[in-house]
Amino acid sequence: MINALIIICAYLIGSIPSALWIGKIFYKTDIRQQGSGNLGTTNTFRVLGKKPGIAVLLIDILKGTAAVLLPLLPFFADSTVHPLFLGVIAAAGHMFPIFASFRGGKAVATSGGVILGYNLPLFLILIIVFVIALKLTKMVSLSSMIVSAVAVIYVIVHWMLTGEYALLILVVVLAGFIFYRHRENIKRIKAGTEPKIKGF
Repeated sequence: MINALIIICAYLIGSIPSALWIGKIFYKTDIRQQGSGNLGTTNTFRVLGKKPGIAVLLIDILKGTAAVLLPLLPFFADSTVHPLFLGVIAAAGHMFPIFASFRGGKAVATSGGVILGYNLPLFLILIIVFVIALKLTKMVSLSSMIVSAVAVIYVIVHWMLTGEYALLILVVVLAGFIFYRHRENIKRIKAGTEPKIKGF
């Protein structure tokens, strides 16, 4: 029973549609109807601006971190569910949120939050890679996929050195999520029509 509850909690945390709620409450705007229609950080920046974009980014990162840390709560002390599995569930909740008709974002920030909660050094490496990739490509989508690929390489090497397979499985699954959710972006990148950010 406790395992079922902690999984449900991880999903509900991931399902919090921060971009939708911030847009509707503070800006009277449903960002699903504007820009790319995506409930994520990038579309929030485009539609609502810098401050709400940063707020959404932080909340979405913390969703992943919160899910991973759920087993630390006394109520869930007897849970046998691996924290990284809870992170995957939270990412799935972000992509298919029950609070937003199962139409969510691409889980990049939430996946980052999962890694933040479990492996801080990897998280810091990925932040650096993302910033460099974004500086060079000016494309958030491509930078996100580059970061995913780097994360996979890191965990493969980490697994070979330590034998820890849980992090390997998690990152491969999350990278799969991210590439799948970016399939339309991949088409636009190939066609040379993917939007680029300005001023970075």
